Amino acid sequence: MSDTPYPIDLDSIRGAFPPGIEAPSLLVEFADWLNGRPWGSVGRFSLQGQFSDHAPIVDGSPLRDRFSLFMRLPDGSAVGGWYGAGLDRDNPPIVGLGSEGDYELLAPSLDGLLAKLTSQQFGNAWSDLLPHDEVECQTVELARWLAGRPAGEPMTPDDASSELPDFRGFVEKWSRDREDYWANHRLMAELGWRLAAHLPKGKKPWDKTNFEVAISGAQYQARVLTRGPQPFEEASSIESLLRDLREEMRRAQPELGLWYAMSFGLYADGRVMPNFEYDLRPTIDGEPALLSEAKADLVRAPRPERWVPKWLAAS
Repeated sequence: MSDTPYPIDLDSIRGAFPPGIEAPSLLVEFADWLNGRPWGSVGRFSLQGQFSDHAPIVDGSPLRDRFSLFMRLPDGSAVGGWYGAGLDRDNPPIVGLGSEGDYELLAPSLDGLLAKLTSQQFGNAWSDLLPHDEVECQTVELARWLAGRPAGEPMTPDDASSELPDFRGFVEKWSRDREDYWANHRLMAELGWRLAAHLPKGKKPWDKTNFEVAISGAQYQARVLTRGPQPFEEASSIESLLRDLREEMRRAQPELGLWYAMSFGLYADGRVMPNFEYDLRPTIDGEPALLSEAKADLVRAPRPERWVPKWLAAS
């Protein structure tokens, strides 16, 4: 394990920041300091960017411009900046989105997070931010490096954290609101009605039938996940409904563009809870979606450059 260096992807980190906001020099310099050091020596994480779409939060796509998630933990948790209402967009607080539902404001700033790494001030829910006990600890070296940087505003790990908004409350309210939004959405209600023949046989609240949808330009495919992806009779009749949903979402948040894939669960009470994929190239009839069709969608619904995935930006 001691021979394994930290995974670092600066391109993905830069791309994870909202348009108009660049990765801070402290983060870039920390990545350079960390490069080549044994994984686990100052914490068990990787420096890799991701969008809120893929973070452990309900319906995270609309929150892309509220986060800059630059750190991933082995359990799927994510750490990064939070651009909440009224917060400093140049030096946002650092929050954790936990895979087990732990949502916490970890530090009032990036400086504060790095200071906490050196002092190992993390509770059980965030123990992956502590050094690995099988690797030689390098938090003292990190503290020396931080002390040798040009002086900024003095900052202790917990400085001013009591003055910041309630992050856990924000996430819990967002989750409730989005679940209510989709549970009462007109198109989702119609989708559930049209797929009533596929309601799960079980009646427990968590019983559901899973579906996958791919749309790219004129291409379309829908599958029910029953012993693997399978075609189903109603697929063609729900296409127009799903395209209407796609357009409605584009109008509501045009900078996201058009999603290319959707997965959803149909619950026993008829509710439909969706997830959307804006970045992965969809597979249709066993082949990657035609690039010409995907690009036509991009022309019709342009995105900020850093939100255009590499496969779609290719000429």
